[in-house]
Amino acid sequence: MEVVTKKLTYQEFKDFDFPENDNAWYELINGQLVRKQSPTIQHQDISGNIYFWLRVFVKKKSLGKVLTAPLDTVLDDGNAYHPDVLFVKKDRFHILDEKEKVIIGAPDLVVEVLSKSTAFYDRGDKKDIYEKYGVREYWLVDPVSKTVEVYSFENQRFKLKQLVDETGELQSVVLEGFKVEAAKIFEE
Repeated sequence: MEVVTKKLTYQEFKDFDFPENDNAWYELINGQLVRKQSPTIQHQDISGNIYFWLRVFVKKKSLGKVLTAPLDTVLDDGNAYHPDVLFVKKDRFHILDEKEKVIIGAPDLVVEVLSKSTAFYDRGDKKDIYEKYGVREYWLVDPVSKTVEVYSFENQRFKLKQLVDETGELQSVVLEGFKVEAAKIFEE
């Protein structure tokens, strides 16, 4: 794989020649190519549980789409992420780019499950960029402490609305009426 020293654009990221035997995922964060390790079983259990509970709720009420990684979510020319789980409201389907088969714009809800290789970015640069582009709700799920931080976009900033441990109940601001016991999120 070639070494990248300059900032990349999203088009350069898409055209990048990744080795066939490379099992890692890559994101474009502030123009830098960032390698992510493949998710663990625990990570996939948690993101799968979140996807399941969100999808059941969203589908029942016909509110929009719940999607999972890997799926390019392009926020600007230097930032293309793969949120673990995301939600886009029906009236915002214009950000689902049918030609490129990616998302171009800020989802309504983004969920990131923290891991050793992603926590630094999920709590830092990515959170800042999600905030800058107006993601309406952002969840940080910590598999180690079994907690979920729910941030809501208010007055152009993320505000911590809820910190839930595995004994609590997770609620959404964007998906009014959505509730799930946090223990169900962390089930294996």
